[in-house]
Amino acid sequence: MTQKSGPVLNSRANSGQMFAAEENVDFRIHVENQTRARDDVSRKQLRLYQLYSRTSGKHIQVLGRRISAKGEDGDKYAQLLVETDTFGSQVRIKGKETDFYLCMNRKGKLVGKPDGTSKECVFIEKVLENNYTALMSAKYSGWYVGFTKKGRPRKGPKTRENQQDVHFMKRYPKGQVEIQKPFKYTTVTKRTKRIRPTNPS
Repeated sequence: MTQKSGPVLNSRANSGQMFAAEENVDFRIHVENQTRARDDVSRKQLRLYQLYSRTSGKHIQVLGRRISAKGEDGDKYAQLLVETDTFGSQVRIKGKETDFYLCMNRKGKLVGKPDGTSKECVFIEKVLENNYTALMSAKYSGWYVGFTKKGRPRKGPKTRENQQDVHFMKRYPKGQVEIQKPFKYTTVTKRTKRIRPTNPS
């Protein structure tokens, strides 16, 4: 019995080392690569909503080749058709009224284009800790869709994820009945009560 226990203990030790090595693997790079990859297998989803700008207090408008964040709730130019993949959080955003896509060119300028097949018209959707959404260019990493308080587009190189200029909230157009439940969000505040364990008597 003593002779057999040696190899068994060694195998257990080796397996323990393997598990420890696996725990140290950094999966962030894998997740980032998967997020950037287009998913051509899964079914595409098309949704209609508005993007409310945290800084301007208005909604993104696709006015043909010109982009702004000055749209009132229910404005026809603020109604956006958003195509998403089932996996990957990548979106293409098109103005319902103009059929122009929201894109970011190589200078970091937001422009409208009639053809949205270019990677300049693909954005990675990020839901932030404050429950706002940020849209990062899939082609130009680190460049975000952003607007000033006056609703003017900011250039990509001047944007950062933590800036209020790049924070948006998804809203249904005024008067539209909510159909798709995945767009319901629960607001979590810092005052959320924590359950404390009771002291044993």
